[in-house]
Amino acid sequence: MANLKHMKKLALLIFSIFTIGFIQAQTKKSKNMKKKILFVVTSHDKKGDTGQETGYYLGEVSHPWEVLHKAGYEIDFVSPKGGTPPVDGFDLKDPVNKEFWENKEYKNKIDHSLQPSQVNPNDYSTIFYAGGHGAMWDFADNTELAAIASKIYENGGIVAGVCHGPAGLVNIKLNNGKYLVDGKKINAFTNEEESEVKLTHVVPFLLEDKLKERGAKFEKSGLWQNHVVTDQRVITGQNPQSAKSVGEAILKELNK
Repeated sequence: MANLKHMKKLALLIFSIFTIGFIQAQTKKSKNMKKKILFVVTSHDKKGDTGQETGYYLGEVSHPWEVLHKAGYEIDFVSPKGGTPPVDGFDLKDPVNKEFWENKEYKNKIDHSLQPSQVNPNDYSTIFYAGGHGAMWDFADNTELAAIASKIYENGGIVAGVCHGPAGLVNIKLNNGKYLVDGKKINAFTNEEESEVKLTHVVPFLLEDKLKERGAKFEKSGLWQNHVVTDQRVITGQNPQSAKSVGEAILKELNK
């Protein structure tokens, strides 16, 4: 009888040790699992009433994608309207553009981009707004995307953008009622660059001016210079030349 009681106690102890070990292993596994990254691309395909076509700028998707994809992160795409977004800057002589465009998995993903209502912010460590002039028309006032970005940031995640992508940042508000960019160093397509491409009077607002209105400490370099700034988990780049560096800055922040 004593032996039976002893065996039961031993069995219970072994079971307890196994259970605790299993729970710890699962907790460690879940902590080590990399949360996905959400890329936002525009659904808008015209530059005002100029008749010129636009969309997301391919290099501003492909170059950050290459950095983050090679680091083992899974990337999803969302656009204001969902479905197949228009593309601009289509240059397959750029080997990174070509690599992205010919990757069947990711070409299928971007051609079937999610609608904002299909996105669960808790699935993502980072939201990245890619540029392209179309972003100036459909990023800033999209309240669904702003809510997704706010939730990711409040969860301890990263909000990033490049070139015209930071148009998506101008109306993001946090739980404290302040704009996300308020008091932070921010970078984006500059007034001088907008003037250089002769679209100052075509875009619905000047991105540099709007970010300053929201309290951003706007930083910039000369025309078409690579310039990226990171401030309190907000990462922004000035122009297409900054796209890869934004991807690298996101990766550096994720690795902290």
